[in-house]
Order: sequence, then structure tokens, then C-alpha cells
Amino acid sequence: MRVVSNTSPLSNLAVIGEISLLQKIYPTILIPPIVHTELVRFPEIRATISTLINTGWLEIQTPKNFQLIQTLGQVLDPGEASAISLAIELNADRLLIDERLSRSIALQHGLKIRGIVGILVNAKNQRLIPAAKPLLDRLIAEAGFRISQTLYDHTLQESEE
Repeated sequence: MRVVSNTSPLSNLAVIGEISLLQKIYPTILIPPIVHTELVRFPEIRATISTLINTGWLEIQTPKNFQLIQTLGQVLDPGEASAISLAIELNADRLLIDERLSRSIALQHGLKIRGIVGILVNAKNQRLIPAAKPLLDRLIAEAGFRISQTLYDHTLQESEE
């Protein structure tokens, strides 16, 4: 399974010490170099990211379609543009990405996406976590994750909480 990630799903879960959820769901995650650069800018997760790269679970791969990156970069940040480009090039099974505009563009390019909320629901459904609400609340409080009340309520309903 080929999974590409943008910065936010990895950084948010790493900040709350729950990146192991991704390891339980996905055998490997690919990131473009700019996403790696963005991740190691967070001092509190730098060591975790380095460990994940050293173990081979997190792999850095350079996208080659610079024209697409440049085009996407007119409306998205460099990490988002590179992650979408890499996912398209690899015909990835999944792109992990949270930002609304990026998700919309990824869907327009035929990518299957999953955000952190979907990851939590998936983890709950697979019984990897007993409940999504405590982690969602920690993401909001500790990682500064932003979520609308409607999506928050829908997530809890979908998680049967």
C-alpha cells in the first residue's frame, strides 16, 4: 500500500504522542523532502521524526513533476503541493492531508484522501483505540488542531461516542 502524507497528520499525531496509530494502520508512509523539512522545524517532534525515518517507516521521496508542484504551489503551500504531486506520480492508495483546499484539489486529481479525523475514526473502528474523543480533544488542546463543531459532532457520532 502506497501512502503519502502532508505535514499536518504526522505533526499533529506526533505532538500528542500518538503517531503509533499511523504505524498500526499503514506499513510505510512516504513524504516529500519539503514535508520532512516542515516536520523537523517542530523541536518537540524532531527526534520522533528522525527515529521514524531511521527505522524506514517514514520514507522521503522526491516528486519529479516540478511543473505540477509549481502550478499547485500558486494556491497551496509547498508541502501540500509536493505531497499531492508525489501521490499522483506514485498513484498512491491514500493521501493523508487535512487542509480543506488541499483536500478539494487532491480529490479533483482523483486521489483518495484521509485526514486526521478519518484516521481517528478508522482507528476506533479497527479497535486500535477505545475512543476517538479523548484524542480529538488532545489534538485541539495540545496541537492546536482546528475543527468545526459540526465535524467534531459528526466524528463522535461516526465513532459511536
